[in-house]
This record gives sequence, C-alpha cells and structure tokens, in this order.
Amino acid sequence: MQRPQVVSPQEWQAARDALLVKEKELTHALDRLAAERRRLPMVALDPSYRFVAPDGTEVGLTDLFDGRRQLVIYHFMREPGHDHLCPGCSTFTDNLAEHTQAHLGARDTRLILMSRAPQEEIEPVRRRMGWTVPWYSCHGTTFHEDLRIDGFALSVLLHDDSGEVFRTYATTGRGVDRLRLDFNLLDLTPYGRQEAWEDSPDGWPQTPTMQWLRPHDEYAAGAHHG
Repeated sequence: MQRPQVVSPQEWQAARDALLVKEKELTHALDRLAAERRRLPMVALDPSYRFVAPDGTEVGLTDLFDGRRQLVIYHFMREPGHDHLCPGCSTFTDNLAEHTQAHLGARDTRLILMSRAPQEEIEPVRRRMGWTVPWYSCHGTTFHEDLRIDGFALSVLLHDDSGEVFRTYATTGRGVDRLRLDFNLLDLTPYGRQEAWEDSPDGWPQTPTMQWLRPHDEYAAGAHHG
C-alpha cells in the first residue's frame, strides 16, 4: 500500500505551516458564510400539520419544538412499507452524540429526526440502533412533499412569539455530509474517506462512494438486516 513521503521534522513542520494558512483561510470563509446564512429570509409553514411523536401521541407543528425557539430536523429516509435501512441516514444518526440535545438546548434549540414511515416501522429501528434522538413520523401528511424533501435532508425551523413557524434553512447532499464527525475525522487522515471521488495520490485505497457504510451493528457481524 502506498503511503505519504517521509521527511525530516523540520520539513514536515514547514509543510504543515503552509497548509495551516489555507485552513485558516477556509475557517474565515466558513465564518462569513455562516453570517450570510443568519441573514437568509424565511418562509412561513402551514401550522395545521399533525405528526406522531415517539410515544405514539399526535402532536402539532409547534409541539416539535418542545418549548424551544429553534428546531433542527434531519429528514431520515425511512419510507412506509420498506424494510431497507438507509446506511447514510443510519451512520449520520450514529454521529449524533447522546448529549448533543443538552448543548443545543442551552441555545434554545432542539434536534429531531423525521420520517415518512409510521411509528410502528420506526420504533424497531430506533430500539435496534439504540438511538435517543426524538424520531417523529409525518406519515399520512404532505410535510416532506411541501418542503420538497426527496431523500435525506436537513431543515432548520424558527418558532417566534407570534406562534408562527418558519423554515429558515435547508440543505442536503454535501451540506449534510460536512456535519458528520466521522467524515470530518477521516478527512484529517492520510487516506481520507478512501472513496473514489477523492483527489488522492495514485495507489491510495479507494472504493465507490459510501459503499462501505453500514448500520453500526453490521460491521463486525457482516449481517444484513432490514
């Protein structure tokens, strides 16, 4: 297997310092982008949507916030009547730390999952995976269609004192991808994510994009669950 060039400590430090300049430039660019994101306009949402909470109760749109002002929704690809467990959504959810909710709550924000599947098809997956993020069902509604959700995505909602709910931000694809701790850590390693799309030196290990991803309980066992 190929590996990076071996150099002296002085040469390594010089190369690292040069890369650090570019990393700082990117950090500042991301800060500017976040500032623009905070200034995006927003769109009002229909308050009449009804959802099914993890405990089986029916709730409204404002109930999703659980008293918070801001809400982050990960739209998990669990479709009604389908046994397939999306590896991308599953591994994304694995990256959501158990105590993330407490830290978000300190800034009046809540995080939830949302799927089209009914709760009776969501609950077995939640138990199997051991996830604690509240997972709601929009089964029987047009919520995802109205938000133009086609696949996995992330939405940010705002609930203000008027009682109205607004959608302020949405992203999918690489916009969701960059939020994952595992991908960000792999991006720091010599071999990266080891996927075919990456610009890596010749001979670096690579496989088709995301083909390696599995629900966390399938890596060791090699099993294939629905």
